[in-house]
Amino acid sequence: MASIDLDKVLDKAWADKSLPEILAAPVSALKGVSDRQGDLLQEAFGVKTVADLAELKYAHWAQALAALDTSAK
Repeated sequence: MASIDLDKVLDKAWADKSLPEILAAPVSALKGVSDRQGDLLQEAFGVKTVADLAELKYAHWAQALAALDTSAK
């Protein structure tokens, strides 16, 4: 089962929201992602929400490549 410390990954305004609310939130709900960066993600990849970002195929590809790198472990 996956777990995550929401205080470490979410902007304070989103830390007490439900998971469905967080997934539907703009990517700027993630700590360190500005509204402008969210706009750029939308322009470049059509990413509007946290769920969209999680489903971004390029992120999946990068994660798969990183998982293959045994030298970093």
